[in-house]
Amino acid sequence: MKDVVIYTVDYCPYCKKAELLLKEKGVPYKKIDITSNEEEQRNKLGEYYDIQGRVTVPQIIIGGKRIGGFDVLEKMNNAGTLDDLLDI
Repeated sequence: MKDVVIYTVDYCPYCKKAELLLKEKGVPYKKIDITSNEEEQRNKLGEYYDIQGRVTVPQIIIGGKRIGGFDVLEKMNNAGTLDDLLDI
C-alpha cells in the first residue's frame, strides 16, 4: 500500500471527511495539522506542489503524488479508482 499524507486544519469539515473515508477503508495515513502556522504552511505547500492560487485543505498526497482535496478523493473512491491508486 502506498503512503498517504493529509495536510489538515483542525476546523475543516472536509479534512475530517477525508480522514473518515480513509479510516473506513482501513488505509493508514500520516496527518499533518497546519493549524498553528496555517498561512506559512499553505504557502509552503503551494510552492512545493506547484499549486496555483489559494491552497485549500485537505491536501491529500498518495505515494508522493498530490491528488487534491476531499472532493477528488471521494470521486476516486466512488469510481473505484482509489483502491488502484493505493495499491490495495
